[in-house]
Amino acid sequence: MRISSVVALMTLLLLCTGCSSLIFYPQRHLVDNQLLVRFPAEDISFRASDGVRLHGWLLRPSGQPRGSILVLHGNAENISTHVNSILWLVKEGFAVFIIDYRGYGLSEGTPTIDGVHRDAEAALATLLTLPGVDPQRVAVLGQSLGGAIAIHLVATTPHKKAVRLLVVDSPFADYRLIAREKLGGFFLTWPFQYPLSLLFNDDYSPLRFVGEVAPVPLIIINDELDPIVPSRHGRLLREAAGPSADLWTTSGLGHVGSFADPALRRALVERLDGAFAPGADTQRR
Repeated sequence: MRISSVVALMTLLLLCTGCSSLIFYPQRHLVDNQLLVRFPAEDISFRASDGVRLHGWLLRPSGQPRGSILVLHGNAENISTHVNSILWLVKEGFAVFIIDYRGYGLSEGTPTIDGVHRDAEAALATLLTLPGVDPQRVAVLGQSLGGAIAIHLVATTPHKKAVRLLVVDSPFADYRLIAREKLGGFFLTWPFQYPLSLLFNDDYSPLRFVGEVAPVPLIIINDELDPIVPSRHGRLLREAAGPSADLWTTSGLGHVGSFADPALRRALVERLDGAFAPGADTQRR
């Protein structure tokens, strides 16, 4: 097959799928996770604004929660695997609500760019109503794709005043930018990376919205050697975010691997406690 024919076929595929197949890699089956014996998960069912039924887990600490955290995971698998990276927060005393986007795990539907952003908004609204959750002590944590979704969520949600801290781990800065980089890594699509990247929906670009996250404090975490999302994405977001944002970097821990650093964990717990402290909301405004 000629290269021109391959490119034409890929372009047709992208047009027909809206590029979703290149962004989302959902897994329906929930894998057996033995760690949940120590951290029992409460099933939470809720609906997005367009009626799609969604599923998530609420993990509560053994005592009174220090605060509650909405977790938006990356683009592959589902909550049964992503939960491993945030169980340490439950052990530290925080309640964690981790959800599956439409098409992932037990959530209905098929993932789309517009849809997953609806799902995040519904998840935040749901968390604020759950028994035992103090709506004055809520943070949002997004990882990889979830970081991009979380930026748009906090920038635009009507519940913005309830969010005390936004943390994004290994986020990309722009849908079309990351598409160009991935298309540029394949020899057949390298010459066409710019025109093909224009097929990606960029209406929710983190770079467009990160400046609107303030006055909610923002922590951007990336690894300088991240093989999936180049570290420059974190720097671009930090520059666009303004003075309310901090950039934390690690080196050699990989994509969404920074929480393996005990010092970074301690620093994040300290920031969460500070954000949830009485009067912190008044001070930030």
